[in-house]
Amino acid sequence: MKKFAIVLVMMIAGAANAQQAPMPQVTVQGEGVIKVTPDMATITIGVNNEGNDAKEVKKENDKATDAVIKYLKKAGVDANDYQTDRVYLNRSYDYDKKKYYYRASQTISVKLKDLSKYDELITGLTDAGVNNIQGVNFESSKQKEYEAQARREAMLDAKKKAEEYASAIGQSIGAAMMITENGSSSYMPLRMKSVSYEMAADSAGSRETIAVGEIEIKANVTVGFALKL
Repeated sequence: MKKFAIVLVMMIAGAANAQQAPMPQVTVQGEGVIKVTPDMATITIGVNNEGNDAKEVKKENDKATDAVIKYLKKAGVDANDYQTDRVYLNRSYDYDKKKYYYRASQTISVKLKDLSKYDELITGLTDAGVNNIQGVNFESSKQKEYEAQARREAMLDAKKKAEEYASAIGQSIGAAMMITENGSSSYMPLRMKSVSYEMAADSAGSRETIAVGEIEIKANVTVGFALKL
């Protein structure tokens, strides 16, 4: 009787497992790409000083940095749009002169929300004491909006691929059973395009001092669709 009960339970369990067999699926990856002309940038600037006395070098670097920050305030840059990234003081040895020297630097990132003010800002920062511009990173003020659009495009791309695979074997797709985002949305420079800005102090009327170009905002997803016979 016990053996019969065990066999019956196993048969019922087997039937249940058979009923819960995974639904046939087709799994594909989709990509969405949105090309955008950036409308703002983050500029990384630096103030560097060298000398034979550590205190004096640090003092001069602090003085120059103070002038730069005061200029940013005077220029109307919001306090939330600039930030010190790195402060550096190092001692090195000059083997030719056989003595130590010191190098102090401070790096500041500045978010410029109006690219037409780029030339004016860079000129003012240089006059204030900036002697190192490390790079410009272009961005879009509608980043989140474009990321959402890229995700929608990625899903549509995945659906199209799944339909193509399914139709090749005489089937169709059903509901999405699984959606995975492959990393966060990203953006990257696409191409460079010169843009002229009118400068009142420029006798030529305009000059090209910044190449804005385009950026790509990307989203990648993996989607599993149910297969219909």
